[in-house]
Amino acid sequence: MFKKFFSLKILKFLLGGGLAAALNLALIFLLIEKFNFNTPLLRNIANVFSIEISLVFSFFIYRIWVWTGGIWNFKEVFLRQLPLYHVSAGVAVIARIFLIFPLLDWFGVNYAINTLIGVLLSASINYFISDRFVFKNPSKNNNHQSQIINSSDTYYPESLAPALSGNSKVRKAEPQKLSKPINTLSLVIPAYNEEDCIVQTVNTISQFLEQENIDYEILVVNDNSKDKTEELLQQMNSENIRLRYINNYYPNGFGFAVRCGLENFTGDAVAVVMADSSDAPEDIVSYYHKLQEGYDCVFGSRFIKGGKVIDYPSHKLFINRLANLFVQILFGLNFNDTTNAFKIYRKEVIEGISPLISHHFNLTVELPLKAIVRGYSYTTIPITWRNRTTGVSKLKLKEMGSRYLFIVLYIWLEKHLSRGDYHLNHKKTVVKSKA
Repeated sequence: MFKKFFSLKILKFLLGGGLAAALNLALIFLLIEKFNFNTPLLRNIANVFSIEISLVFSFFIYRIWVWTGGIWNFKEVFLRQLPLYHVSAGVAVIARIFLIFPLLDWFGVNYAINTLIGVLLSASINYFISDRFVFKNPSKNNNHQSQIINSSDTYYPESLAPALSGNSKVRKAEPQKLSKPINTLSLVIPAYNEEDCIVQTVNTISQFLEQENIDYEILVVNDNSKDKTEELLQQMNSENIRLRYINNYYPNGFGFAVRCGLENFTGDAVAVVMADSSDAPEDIVSYYHKLQEGYDCVFGSRFIKGGKVIDYPSHKLFINRLANLFVQILFGLNFNDTTNAFKIYRKEVIEGISPLISHHFNLTVELPLKAIVRGYSYTTIPITWRNRTTGVSKLKLKEMGSRYLFIVLYIWLEKHLSRGDYHLNHKKTVVKSKA
């Protein structure tokens, strides 16, 4: 019901924005062509006038049609909401012109797609700010606001992109009471030139899991490393019977290496873990126990209360929060850390979202979004992430921007155009009908 309402609300918002844009263009045309605003000064006046009129027009469309109800008096509408809405729209325009367009251009995105995505992102920013701050009814939200102030004060780095209300406590679907217990946990670790950290990563994880008496296997996928990674894996393999490694039989690339591991693990559930010790071993234990409650997936977030990031490069952090905010709004999610690879899935989930198509780091988005869109249950817990202290990061933001965008839009199209053909409930119906 929430998703249906949320989608209808967004649709009305986009339609209202379209009407306001049409009014803007019509006013400019009338002023320049019919009223002879032809000098540079008069054209600027025409632009300012038409923008302001269309902005006020869109405000009242949203106030009446999208965010209905609330208080209708002069002070609330004209002294609080309308000025705030000007700020919201201004922030969206500034972000589009000075941030989104240059960033997508830097990624090498085609100009036409750049424009489309820029408009969608700026509209998303406007919607988010309007929904959170402009059209809230103070009389109905005092309790909620005081709860935010008292129980979840802004903390780093959540302040860069506030989670949707109650994010740290939201459970997106009830666990399946009849789900089978997880007897063996598999960990897939892609490794490319990780001689400086792979031994420490594997040994630390092994110690934590053995202390908890968790039956496990660690499957390291050697992504055709050029250093001593494979030699070290051979040595560890002879010392730890729960560790095995395979060489990536796909072309080089993070996504291909993870896909190779997901095709070869043998446990009842699998977690994707980084080779650089950036993922905390204690969080693997938390994932395992949470999954035993019956969920199909458990997603960690570094950006909810209790989550933490250490030494995250500021430019990557900023782009991360912007990208995750875009995904949140596009799919109507409360989950705010889709791009992080470190998540855990039951074996049947991996089977249900296959085949996977991502070649690179965009696989980190394909896995959770497909699981969510196809109807698998999940929950969110806080996790800790620390930047690698040795080796070199393989993620190149400039090379990955358009690939992330492709995967996000591909899954969005599946959600809205496939008529549920890939949804879990549809699959069950098909199986029953065959039987």
